[in-house]
Amino acid sequence: MEFTKMQGAGNDFIIINNMKLNIPVDELPLIAKRVCKRKVSLGADGFMVVDYPEGEADFKMRFYNSDGSIGEMCGNGARCISRYAYMNNIAGKKMKFETGAGIVYSEVLEKRQIKVQLNNPEVIRLNNNIVIDGVIYECSYIELGKPGLPHAVVKYPNLKDAGEKEIFETGRKIRYYKGFEKGANVNFYEVINDSTALVRTYERGVEDLTLACGTGSASVAAVLMLKGYLNGNKATIIVTGGQLIIEAEKVSGNIEKLYLTGDTNIVAEGKILDEDLSETL
Repeated sequence: MEFTKMQGAGNDFIIINNMKLNIPVDELPLIAKRVCKRKVSLGADGFMVVDYPEGEADFKMRFYNSDGSIGEMCGNGARCISRYAYMNNIAGKKMKFETGAGIVYSEVLEKRQIKVQLNNPEVIRLNNNIVIDGVIYECSYIELGKPGLPHAVVKYPNLKDAGEKEIFETGRKIRYYKGFEKGANVNFYEVINDSTALVRTYERGVEDLTLACGTGSASVAAVLMLKGYLNGNKATIIVTGGQLIIEAEKVSGNIEKLYLTGDTNIVAEGKILDEDLSETL
């Protein structure tokens, strides 16, 4: 099975072109769960499939988390798959593609920079404070797209000095918080200045801390802009894997559109020869 491995801000993905491979859709979750498993297979945060669109888009993006579950969308994945589609003559520099959360538009900028218009915020609850182990956390809840990709945006003082174990354990508890029916990607933040925030993410589906989360970073920026913690319509989000630029379009004080821009990196191309996988399918 031919693949390309890419990463964006530290989120790594295995990408295949199902327009050529024609793998049955019902087999894709099992493949995703296997090939994303680190140490025993190729390893990645997520598995993405370029497939034929159902409508007039350039292609369909099928996204699977590393546990094999279907993801509505992935911001950094969308940036990587956009560059992949352009390099493989599937789409031009400006493109649109179908995702589980709706149509996404993207553009290949200079060098390795990709800009994606994310699914619009459909649900925003700015004051959604939660209690974990007796501690009250300032929390907002936001969903991008329809059906919505859920995010918890959680203020975390001195985040830059917090240990991974501490963030992981708190993130896991919030991810399964009873008030979030679909669970949530948990995005902890610390405001650095009026245009910059530090973000650490516990991702649903990966069930671990990741080096970045594109939709999570955008959700943090949107919430902080609406709360007045960040000024203007453009923010820099610093993640473990680098930095992302978020731009917002506001109408009557509400955020109508969100844009995510950042670097992409082609890590490897080749064939997956996982013998255990071939015996399972």
